[in-house]
Amino acid sequence: QDNWWVGVVALLASLAATPIMRLIAYRTKLVDRPNFDKFGLKPHARPVAYLGGVAMCFGLLAGLAGYAAVMPNRVSNWNNLCEALASGRFVLLMRNPLWNLMAIALASVLITIVGLLDDALEIKPRVKVLGQVSAAAVLLAGGVGHGMAGMFLRHLHISMPPVWVLTSLSFLICIIMVIAACNATNLLDGLDGLCGGVTGIVALGFLALAVYLATYGHFEDDADPLRVGLSLAMAGAVLGFLPYNIPPASIFMGDAGSMLLGFFVATMMALFCTEGHARFFVAACAVFALPILDTALAVVRRVLAGRNIFTGDRSHLYDQLVDRGMTVKQVVGLFYVLAAATALMGVLAAIMLRGRQAVAIYAILLVVIWTIFYVLGMITPSPRGPKLPDKDAGSEDR
Repeated sequence: QDNWWVGVVALLASLAATPIMRLIAYRTKLVDRPNFDKFGLKPHARPVAYLGGVAMCFGLLAGLAGYAAVMPNRVSNWNNLCEALASGRFVLLMRNPLWNLMAIALASVLITIVGLLDDALEIKPRVKVLGQVSAAAVLLAGGVGHGMAGMFLRHLHISMPPVWVLTSLSFLICIIMVIAACNATNLLDGLDGLCGGVTGIVALGFLALAVYLATYGHFEDDADPLRVGLSLAMAGAVLGFLPYNIPPASIFMGDAGSMLLGFFVATMMALFCTEGHARFFVAACAVFALPILDTALAVVRRVLAGRNIFTGDRSHLYDQLVDRGMTVKQVVGLFYVLAAATALMGVLAAIMLRGRQAVAIYAILLVVIWTIFYVLGMITPSPRGPKLPDKDAGSEDR
């Protein structure tokens, strides 16, 4: 793969756009203000600018535009795209990498706008979910994810139903993945530099999987270069934003950024499903394991406590580590190490093991991890007061 510069373009665009967005946010008073409530969810000492997610979206789009200019067979893809649109042969559109790319870009902009509206107006949860469903619909209309149901059914040795049933099932799976991933990254966005750094590592893990498939996968799949280009663009966009977001942050990504990152994760998982081999989808889940575990821990604790699972509190793993005496920088650093470890595990398992072997290892590790959570009292801990204030403990909506 010689398109590494796509990541550089995205990085430079995000690096340049972030201070501009920060200035706009302060001038328009689109900031996250401190709120020392009983949970201490916003303990930063001063108002912090939003719009970091918009800067990341700009970087992502710049990287995707650079990739579109050099993508393999771009001339023939353009010709095929025009012919398919002129003749109304929409089935051919679904297989066109350029059409796939445009759908991903459009859906990314849509999900960023939904998040931005929440940052500015605090829209209702059902409106956010509707926006996530709309982004999933754009993705599916763009030919991304329409084969997911077929992959699962083949893996379960279930005979293929009619095409309309497959499409409906794929749409449902795509919606679930987008909503779950967007909420997982949103819940992870609780400390300065945490969500961006972890998701940047996840993007690099996806990149490693994508490069392996493109180089050694032996599959004839137009999604190979698309996966590589998208991973490079997202990794660059996140790394360009991160210097402004590490503790103490001068700008937050907001829901616009966290939802964009979650949507990227869901899109990559859908693209890994196109191979028809479950082990690459499972590997993608393993790469994203840390946010999944944090979300699961928060949900379980809220259910056991009899609280609404959508109500913010200090039930996240990173909150509990801070409450137990670790500094914000120590917790963020620890999460980076854990994210790198899970990403490496997912990549190596996909390359070296069969699907069933990898799933067995993941299941054992999952039991071990939840046993550790239980022993340490992280599932049903006693109430603790948050460490307030901590000038480095910036946090956003969760």
